[in-house]
Amino acid sequence: MFSRITGTGSYLPEKILTNLDLERIVDTSDEWIRTRTGITQRHIAAEDQVASDLALYACQNAMLAAGVTGKDIDLIIVATTTPDMIFPSTACILQNKLGIENCPAFDVQAVCSGFIYALATADMFVSSGKCRNALVVGSEIYSKILDWSDRNTCVLFGDGAGAVVLSRSDRPGILSTHLHASGSYSNILSAPGCISGGKVQGTPYISMEGNAVFKFAVKVLEEVVHEAVAENNLQSTDLDWLIPHQANIRIIQSTAKKLGLSMEKVVVAVDKHGNTSAASIPLALDIAVRDGRIQPDQLILMEGVGGGFTWGAVLLRW
Repeated sequence: MFSRITGTGSYLPEKILTNLDLERIVDTSDEWIRTRTGITQRHIAAEDQVASDLALYACQNAMLAAGVTGKDIDLIIVATTTPDMIFPSTACILQNKLGIENCPAFDVQAVCSGFIYALATADMFVSSGKCRNALVVGSEIYSKILDWSDRNTCVLFGDGAGAVVLSRSDRPGILSTHLHASGSYSNILSAPGCISGGKVQGTPYISMEGNAVFKFAVKVLEEVVHEAVAENNLQSTDLDWLIPHQANIRIIQSTAKKLGLSMEKVVVAVDKHGNTSAASIPLALDIAVRDGRIQPDQLILMEGVGGGFTWGAVLLRW
């Protein structure tokens, strides 16, 4: 028994914030942002939108593509760092908005690796026979946890959601999953605030040591890709597509170079979306599926790294 992705979907908020717009908000420039990150614009959620709202649209698109309805879904996993509220989980709120009843629903918090963690978890449920169709979603509203006076972080992130339907299959889809974490690096990328006594203790905004994150990300992303292909008796050059976490074009380019992959084999969406954390991989996947780049029987590797640090990869046959 195997699991396969049978449908993809995504959603981006209507508001677009360009680099030129940011020039009027913070001390930065379009050239500085583009040359260092590859980002030209990002989408920003409306004040009244929450993560489950973005996830709802992405899921509806994925379910339509998969040809399933709410009655067919028997598991919902939402990867998010920006949940609707402390509790209940965003997955439970999403379940209600979708009109789905009586199936397991829970959140996964692994920051930018969240979708990889969620997909690996769903694969265990589906391939073991515990469920038939799982909704796996990455949904983020990072605009709510950004310090808009900090030019080192506010230019990097955007809002959005991406989703897949993972279904039981008699032929291999997901070939292997690989998850890692190292909490010893938690101080170089975090949003360290917490709630105590009804007040926020510490800062709720993103804090990042950019150079340290870059070096760590390139190192572990190369390692986890080699781990995935080696376990399946393949070479990195056997991959048809690499779909990386969309954090920074330099990280993406450096990883591809170390793996010996042409950028023509890499799906890039960071220029239009910025870093959407757990949503970035399924957003990029949906783009490449819908524009026809991804074709049946192709070999695809998705990989990501995020605060924690967490990192991981999923190797699959489309």
